[in-house]
Amino acid sequence: MSATATAGSLVEFADGVWLDTGPVRIVGMPLRTTMAVLRLGDGLLLYSPVALTPERRAAVDALGPVTHLYAPNLFHHRWIGDWAAAYPTARLHAPPGLEKKRRDLRIDRVHGRSAEPAFAGAIDELPIAGFRLRETALLYRPAGALLVADLVHNVGRPQHLWAATYTRAMGFYDRVALSRVIRWTGFDDRAAARRAVGDLLAHPFDRLVVGHGDPLPAGAHDAVAAAYRWLVD
Repeated sequence: MSATATAGSLVEFADGVWLDTGPVRIVGMPLRTTMAVLRLGDGLLLYSPVALTPERRAAVDALGPVTHLYAPNLFHHRWIGDWAAAYPTARLHAPPGLEKKRRDLRIDRVHGRSAEPAFAGAIDELPIAGFRLRETALLYRPAGALLVADLVHNVGRPQHLWAATYTRAMGFYDRVALSRVIRWTGFDDRAAARRAVGDLLAHPFDRLVVGHGDPLPAGAHDAVAAAYRWLVD
């Protein structure tokens, strides 16, 4: 979160973009996971929702009606069912394959199978072909903000000993980067991924929201390009 944010509070990141975080543990590391709230013409989109609490729900409701719920990849969906139950009229957008992992979910639309009229002019969906996580990044045009879940991380300098050790070994300590584990195992078609990342980088954006770590209020395009130089170059 930004320097003025408090963990667990909904804060404005840019015009029409609010962020909140919740705790998560990944390979033994205590990290945080980020939810984004985007304002659309027909209401709000919740991207990668974190745990639903009364306080969090009240903060979201104060902004407007929830009309869309977005699971960005096959990993970031843990709490989306609770939000779907709380907002039964919201459209749930999910990656291909999630219907097999989450048979409890009512999925209204699978990424890429049809256009979403409510996104027109505000959101560009950028699928990362060749990525095993089946991630789709979102470009929120009004704020020039790119939203990703696991495409890159920005966890800074973790104080937890194991987290610091692991992130150093995996190449994403104190930098916007992708874990080496995901680089080694997360791509089943590198040529397709190269084209997809190249297409993503052809879009203009200056802000970045990541699934794990701090958002970037500026310089995002250069940071993502540097993080994927190993693939694109």
